[in-house]
Amino acid sequence: MKPLCSLLASLVCLLWTAAAAPPPRPNIILMMADDMGISDISPYGSEIETPNLQRLADNGLRFTQFYNTARCCPTRASLMTGLYPHQAGVGHMMNDRGHDGYRGDLNRNCVTVAEVLKPAGYATYMSGKWHVTKEVKPDGPKDNWPLQRGFDRFFGTIHGAGSFYDPNSLTLDNTQIPPAMVSDDFYYTDAICDFAVRCVYDHHFHDGDQPFFLYVPFTCPHWPMHARESDIAKYKGKYSEGWDALRAQRHRRMIELGLVNPDWPLTPRDPKARLWEDVGEDQAWFERRMEVYAAMIDRMDQGIGRIIEALEGTGELEETLIFFIADNGGCAEENGSRGDPNPPEQLEPMKPDELQVDMVPFKTRDGKRLRRGHGVMPGPPDTYVAYGLEWANASNTPFREYKHWVHEGGISSPLIAHWPDGIDSKLLGKLEHTPGHLIDIMATCVDLSGAKYPEKFHEGDQAIHSMEGLSLAPAFEGGGNLIRKKRTAIYWEHEGNRAVRVGDLKLVAKGRNGAWELYDLKKDRTEQKDLAARQPERVEQMAALWQAYAERAHVLPWPGSDKKKAAGKSKREK
Repeated sequence: MKPLCSLLASLVCLLWTAAAAPPPRPNIILMMADDMGISDISPYGSEIETPNLQRLADNGLRFTQFYNTARCCPTRASLMTGLYPHQAGVGHMMNDRGHDGYRGDLNRNCVTVAEVLKPAGYATYMSGKWHVTKEVKPDGPKDNWPLQRGFDRFFGTIHGAGSFYDPNSLTLDNTQIPPAMVSDDFYYTDAICDFAVRCVYDHHFHDGDQPFFLYVPFTCPHWPMHARESDIAKYKGKYSEGWDALRAQRHRRMIELGLVNPDWPLTPRDPKARLWEDVGEDQAWFERRMEVYAAMIDRMDQGIGRIIEALEGTGELEETLIFFIADNGGCAEENGSRGDPNPPEQLEPMKPDELQVDMVPFKTRDGKRLRRGHGVMPGPPDTYVAYGLEWANASNTPFREYKHWVHEGGISSPLIAHWPDGIDSKLLGKLEHTPGHLIDIMATCVDLSGAKYPEKFHEGDQAIHSMEGLSLAPAFEGGGNLIRKKRTAIYWEHEGNRAVRVGDLKLVAKGRNGAWELYDLKKDRTEQKDLAARQPERVEQMAALWQAYAERAHVLPWPGSDKKKAAGKSKREK
């Protein structure tokens, strides 16, 4: 009997080992919306129709406290490198401001996710907005374009914003192209999804024995508000009650979904926001702006549905980790609200092979002059209008502030993770309350891919900054507390707006000279009860943490100043 017992024991051991073995290396798809608030998709409380994102959420995991950097290009630099944006050289926008943290170009002391995964056997593809280099001209330097930073294939825009019908710097691999080379009925969100779908199918049929990484950064719903009329029609009349009513409706849904604590009050309406009852004869214009914004998100979701279908068609959905995030909170900028709504002249049409080189084109491809200004109904190619502060306030429900600022409204992002083979089935459709940040995506990719994050890279064996983030993989098995225990702090700085989060406490300030504010986010994530005056010692400790981070991460010195010390003081100190 002894040999039989020994055989049975060995069999049990083998079965246990097989059950405990990690899933095989996943394909990884990283999708990101542009200038979208946390409450703008249905899994996070929106009325906008996003059934495909809802499907991913219902069969995946939703993070309720995931953060970005408050601005588009710093977010992209942080996401791609696993570093804080200043460490990658993109602390502000795409211009050199005279300090290493603010060069406006990815530096050579960082590596992208593609550069890390490619040596580990991953095929690497990108479709969408790059926006981490100041070199956007077709005949200029390309050393920081996607193919030179680890991607095998690229379709998208090098620049940060532009027309959805005729985007500037539209590029295939390393060659800039006009929309006519892509489609007779070009719309950028559709084109991004078309190329992503093509990558999934091409990879399956040509390189199906290796995993892939696919980065899909949309420009939707960044201004200008451009959408197809069929999508806009779905939202006609949906916003006739105005922005305050929309905020209240979304807030109720977010409470019902468990995304926000009912004890956190909805932030007061922005004092700069108009009252809906005062907009008068402009009501149709304000409604239209939000209708188009909603249509843009709806169209993005439709495209995401096609990417999911491609994964199902190739049998890859089960083994693919899909992330969906946003690059910053809703944008309060009033771009396009001033200008001439009725320009007189018709101009010469553009040639089919002519490249669009302007972020704000002065004419459409068929020669119509661009219309901007109060009352211009957005949507068509000859308009260039944003949706404005009031609707952005609703997008960021229930939080304070917007894109640019590092209060919760500016930095809170949805994060949906969908991976049938790798997320515990008991967690599907659940919420994960562990805080996370963009820096964690690189760490997660390295962890799950088995890739080696390098100490040196690029020509001349450049020293590479160590990863700043933590792998989110434990959360996929119910181990979110392990991430919390390892995390010491999360940091932010953009345009002098700055913050640090330690556990549930957050220290935050507006501008270089703004007073520090202190909040207990567990009790008050809408940042209504400033504890700074009551806890000056805590303010001092956390401010010192932020100062040390700012000095080591190339935040300081700030451009235009040689000062090493942060200027902010608590209200009590003032």
